[in-house]
Amino acid sequence: MARTVGIGIQSFEKIIVNNYFYIDKTDFIKEWWENGDDVTLITRPRRFGKTLNMNMLERFLSVKYKGQGEIFEGMSIWKEEKYRRLQGTYPVIFLSFADIKESTAFGTKKRICQIIEEKRG
Repeated sequence: MARTVGIGIQSFEKIIVNNYFYIDKTDFIKEWWENGDDVTLITRPRRFGKTLNMNMLERFLSVKYKGQGEIFEGMSIWKEEKYRRLQGTYPVIFLSFADIKESTAFGTKKRICQIIEEKRG
């Protein structure tokens, strides 16, 4: 049976739990981790999965999801014990600006501040 393509879904968990069509991009975690860069800038055109990839990375690394690595079973990142031990071991702050659609610099700054305040709460 064909699987549904979850267009516009930015939640890694939702895609996996609902068995939506997904191309395994968990090698991104390994590549990013092993690069050891001080700063990572991810630029892609709209609708290229930036937010979904960041959500996947949060789901993998965040202590909030410690012990919930089963969602990665069967994926590339889960093949190595080294990475299975890494799952859920870091505090992660995940901010997405995907929903900021303001037309002025002031409005954009205000919305960013609101997002940060919501994360603090």
